[in-house]
Amino acid sequence: MDKIKIFIVDDHPIVRQGLRQVIESEPRLSLAGEAGDGATALARIKSLRPHVALVDIDLPRLDGLEVARALQNFQPPVPTIILTMHKEEHMINAALDRGVKGYIIKDNALEELLDAILTVARGDFYVTPSISGCLVKRSQRAAALQNERPGLAALTLTERRVLKLVAENKTSREIAQELFISPRTVETHRSNICVKLDLRGSHKLLQFALAHQSEL
Repeated sequence: MDKIKIFIVDDHPIVRQGLRQVIESEPRLSLAGEAGDGATALARIKSLRPHVALVDIDLPRLDGLEVARALQNFQPPVPTIILTMHKEEHMINAALDRGVKGYIIKDNALEELLDAILTVARGDFYVTPSISGCLVKRSQRAAALQNERPGLAALTLTERRVLKLVAENKTSREIAQELFISPRTVETHRSNICVKLDLRGSHKLLQFALAHQSEL
């Protein structure tokens, strides 16, 4: 069986060294590379194509959340595990909104790292057990919103992606560039979303998306 290739992104050399030691001591894993800032990380990951990226949130040049979002636009996407000191619910939601597959608190990183990598590598999610309550709350809010707006279930995959990008306060032109479609097509998707969600008014879609960003 091929080894799982890991890329480390953290601006602290001591942290990278500790993670590197864990990876190199595990026969199922191999180190693809590492970087100390977000911009360098994206360039190297694009070239090296690791199976999993370990990414800190607080990075120079490009923060870890933006790195994680960019990695989801790679073909194929690179599963990302966030390594951070941030335990706040809004930070966890922000990471999940950007498509991360794992979220580990650094206090527990060395103990949980192997389990997290193996879990994410097989396509599942991993979150530090001490913050798993945030996932329960998120799921409950999403279920409540689904009951309130049953039209959400009728959204196509592209409409759902457009809605999430609207929730990030992106313009139609920015969404078009990210999804490789025309601005006019984005406007069509926005119109269809409004119909399915029964949103009327020029700013209702943006207001709805911003208010429910973590549930979309």
